[in-house]
Amino acid sequence: MGSVFDHVEFVDVLDSKDETNLALLSRPDLGVTFTKLHCWRLTQYTKAVFMDADTMVLKNIDDLFEREELSAAPDPGWPDCFNSGVFVFKPSLETYKKILSFAVSHGSFDGGDQASFNIFTVIVEKICCLGVCF
Repeated sequence: MGSVFDHVEFVDVLDSKDETNLALLSRPDLGVTFTKLHCWRLTQYTKAVFMDADTMVLKNIDDLFEREELSAAPDPGWPDCFNSGVFVFKPSLETYKKILSFAVSHGSFDGGDQASFNIFTVIVEKICCLGVCF
């Protein structure tokens, strides 16, 4: 990976191990999505955009860097929740510790990261994704 990317950081897998809630969506694979919390540890950057590995960018997304933390698109299945597959964030060890602590102590109603992020986050600027497939 180091021959293809400018920066590669290896992290430990964070797994919710919440078999009961993961079974509700029949998605046991979502437990390890908590691993994305490590992105807040990238403090060498002032702002970043997280994208799940299955995200396909179809046009320039530079404008995302003009948005506030935590900006994300609404979830198509749950429009009152944002989708954690693409979001704008400001790396911070303090935020990392707070979100991790919250996830450990409160869990997640779906067993994955998305529900925890939505509960943890009070205000979210939703990205209008007309014409853009996230």
